[in-house]
Amino acid sequence: MSDLAQLYQQIILDHSRQRTGEGLADAAGLPSAENHQYNPTCGDEINLRVTLDAAGERVEAVTWEGDGCSISMAAASVLAESAPGLGRAEFQELVDRFREMLHSRGKVEPDAELLGDAAAFAGVSKFVARIKCAMLAWVAAEEAAREAGARAGSA
Repeated sequence: MSDLAQLYQQIILDHSRQRTGEGLADAAGLPSAENHQYNPTCGDEINLRVTLDAAGERVEAVTWEGDGCSISMAAASVLAESAPGLGRAEFQELVDRFREMLHSRGKVEPDAELLGDAAAFAGVSKFVARIKCAMLAWVAAEEAAREAGARAGSA
C-alpha cells in the first residue's frame, strides 16, 4: 500500500473513531434545516442539520447523529469539520467535487487543496457499493443547506 493510501486510510479511521459534529446542536435561532438519509443497502442512517449564519450566506455549523459503517460516519465527520465558514456557493462546490470524485471510479484525481480530508475517500470510488455510504451525509447536507438558504431568504 502506498504512503498516500495509508494516510488516507488513517484519516478515515481517525474520523470514524473521533467524530466531529456528532450530536444535533441547537441552531440558536439561526437559519437551519435538517435532512434524514437512509441507505437501505447497508442500513446506514443519518440525521443532519446545517446551520447558516444570521445573513444566511455562510455555513455556521454541520451537526449530525447517525449509525452506520466507518465510511459513512467518517464522511459525516469530515464534512462537519470542512463546511463551517464556507459560503453557500463554496459549500456546493465542495459537495459537487466530492460527488465527482466518488463517481469517477478512480479516474478523477482528488483536489486535496479544495477537498482537504475529504480527498481521503478517493479510494472509495473504486467500490461502487460503498459510494452511497460516503455520500450519505453529503447528500443530507446539500438538501439541508438548500432548505436553510430558502428559509433565510424568506426571513
